[in-house]
Amino acid sequence: MRKSIVAKVLAPALILGMALTACGTSSQAPAGSGGGSGGGQEAVTGLRYMVPNTPGSGYDLTARTAAKAMEDAGLATNIEVFNVPGAGGTVGLQRTVNESGNGKLIMQMGLGVVGASYTNNSEATLQDTTPIAKLIEEQEAVLVPAASPYQTLDQLVQAWQANPQGVPVGGGSSPGGPDHLAPHLMAQAVGIDPKTVNYVAYDGGGELLTSLLGGQIAFGMSSASELVDQIQAGQVRVLAVTGAERVAGIEAPTLREAGVDLEFTNWRGIVAPPAISDADKQVLAKLIDDMHNSPEWKQALEQNGWTDAYLPPDQFATFLQQENERVANVLRELGLTQA
Repeated sequence: MRKSIVAKVLAPALILGMALTACGTSSQAPAGSGGGSGGGQEAVTGLRYMVPNTPGSGYDLTARTAAKAMEDAGLATNIEVFNVPGAGGTVGLQRTVNESGNGKLIMQMGLGVVGASYTNNSEATLQDTTPIAKLIEEQEAVLVPAASPYQTLDQLVQAWQANPQGVPVGGGSSPGGPDHLAPHLMAQAVGIDPKTVNYVAYDGGGELLTSLLGGQIAFGMSSASELVDQIQAGQVRVLAVTGAERVAGIEAPTLREAGVDLEFTNWRGIVAPPAISDADKQVLAKLIDDMHNSPEWKQALEQNGWTDAYLPPDQFATFLQQENERVANVLRELGLTQA
């Protein structure tokens, strides 16, 4: 397998159809002080948790898992998790920015929203939001249906090199998201012009899985945790994972082990609207910090194969600025944006 310049994006970076968490807003302030298991802060009430894409997506699983961990740990009650899909997460981003001063709203986000803000020419940006915390990192996986003729990554890449347009790849990200960046960087690493990649964007892992199993694409790129049930059931095979180490429970090499000089990881975090009060920011920051330290969240990390990548507000703000610049540079290098 031919290699090219090392294309490395280490972001210092899901299909479970869960029922919507019941609504339960409250007229109380987001939190007060007193009892509860949050170390002196009473359980947060009236919190709304936005997912800027469809049910069953990676953001959706992360948000619903976090909300359950908070409630099971006694840190919050009746969290409303709701979906506002569209334009790679930037529809939800715009709504979050429009709710300036709302200390009862948080938005699940990650690397995909960073990229989508460029490729969708979003008026709202993550720099307009209030960073609360970075939560996790996880690897992407190179996926094929069980009936695929490609038994190894080398076989897939050879066919891809011979006819980039004839080997379509799908992902649950709009242009600029992790599922979009990963195959373009992989193409660059094996000597394929990224501009010739035939990428098909789907709105989350559910649509990607349907297309993959239906033979509409040759392979897919997604987090393994989104399709873990299908992988375990043998419907989908993993040819490689994109991180530095193999993923426990998945019999697949890393890209480097398979001969492709690339490492790539995805990440996810939480932001709030702009101009929230210092008191509300402190409540939200403490809520996520307490969740991060809870046994419930530690168990969730292990069950989903997520890597703990927690950063509190100030450090997350610095990280977001760095990622904003990093993604813009990668998109320009790949010829995918003029930003």
